[in-house]
Amino acid sequence: MKEFAAPKVNGFLAILAFLSLTAVGVVAFAGGSFGVGTAALIAAVLLLTSMHIVQPNQAVVVTFFGRYLGTIRTSGFWATVPLSSGKKISLRVRNFDSRKLKVNDTEGNPIEIAAVVVFRVVDSAKAAFDVDNYESFVEIQSETALRHVASQYPYDTFGDGGVSLRGNADEVSAELTRELQERLAVAGVEVMEARLTHLAYAPEIAGAMLQRQQATAIVAARQKIVEGAVGMVQAALEQLQKENIVQLDEERKAAMVNNLMVAIVSDRSAQPVLNAGTLY
Repeated sequence: MKEFAAPKVNGFLAILAFLSLTAVGVVAFAGGSFGVGTAALIAAVLLLTSMHIVQPNQAVVVTFFGRYLGTIRTSGFWATVPLSSGKKISLRVRNFDSRKLKVNDTEGNPIEIAAVVVFRVVDSAKAAFDVDNYESFVEIQSETALRHVASQYPYDTFGDGGVSLRGNADEVSAELTRELQERLAVAGVEVMEARLTHLAYAPEIAGAMLQRQQATAIVAARQKIVEGAVGMVQAALEQLQKENIVQLDEERKAAMVNNLMVAIVSDRSAQPVLNAGTLY
């Protein structure tokens, strides 16, 4: 089923024709012409069944005894085939906010995830006839696509450089939008945007995963501190040697490096110690 335009005329012309037929019928009955009067009044009543009011960003799907006659998209007052029926479908942009779903990511970790889907109807015929209820169809397919996309990626890669749900929100949203468009095309729906609104570990593993994240952050911070400390110690030794402030043999250099590394890397303030002796 594909949408096409329905035949229509200006509704005010139909009103004028209705008033004219009604007047003819009244005059005919007054003059004793019951056949002409009856025919005129029946035609006037039939004209009333052909009129439809279309609001902005709204479509009216016109059917005639089960046959699809077309869609009226232009807002206004219109008349079409008599005895036809019209189903109104909104063309406005709408949001669907999914409930929180509990799914397993690609590593098997249980997570909670939710998304918002921005969509609109672009083919009223498909929305009216190819699915039973396009709004329920959007809701069910959105949650199905969200579950499928969530199961394709890990929650977090912990610095491995791969795509994750937490670290690559734009890529995950693009994949979710693409899959939703494939699923909802049959209902004549265009997916304008789909983005995650909630992402968290399930309560039963949230504590353990938080400790893992904290440990990863501590290791990364310590690595940066050590890299900086090595650079600072190297610069200090080079400066001492360049300005010939003191002559250090390999053993004294080792002791100095040890003291500087401990002072810089330690998470507590260094306590000065006065050494009045010698290494030898």
